[in-house]
Amino acid sequence: MRHELPDGTRLRLRFIAPSDKALLARGMGELSAQSRHQRFFVPKAHLSEDELRRFTEVDGRDHVAIVAVFEADPGRLAGVARFVRDPEHPDAAEAAITVCDELQGQGLGRALGLALADVAKSLGIQRFTASLLGTNTAAHRVFHAISQRIQTAYEAGFADLVVELDTREHAIVPGSLAA
Repeated sequence: MRHELPDGTRLRLRFIAPSDKALLARGMGELSAQSRHQRFFVPKAHLSEDELRRFTEVDGRDHVAIVAVFEADPGRLAGVARFVRDPEHPDAAEAAITVCDELQGQGLGRALGLALADVAKSLGIQRFTASLLGTNTAAHRVFHAISQRIQTAYEAGFADLVVELDTREHAIVPGSLAA
């Protein structure tokens, strides 16, 4: 699916593929230390081979990931959103969204989050959970764009969210994200 940002940057949103290991590794390397910390909560310079395998070899049902790549440079990652279904609560999934530094604040996180929510709903998921740094206001805004029904618990600088997914679709259907 094509997506254009307010600054004119053209992107393609699609499901991740096992062949995207280099794409994901490069994208991680291009994130600032602050962005990596906001995503992983610890200093992290790169993804291990095991992480690259786990993050790209997904089943499309219990683990789904959507990538945004630059149309002008498809080998360059603009953002990624994923969820992993909770095996004990199959109607819930943990969600995470990361956007490259240069595109933050332009609505890509929102677009990825809405696409991820639509895919999740089509697979029977009714709510997302997410753990964020309490100071990550951009991530809080993204989850509020997904749904207004959010419960937040703060503890030791972290925010744990439960996001009840809206029943409305956001005009992003799973078939439009074919790899």
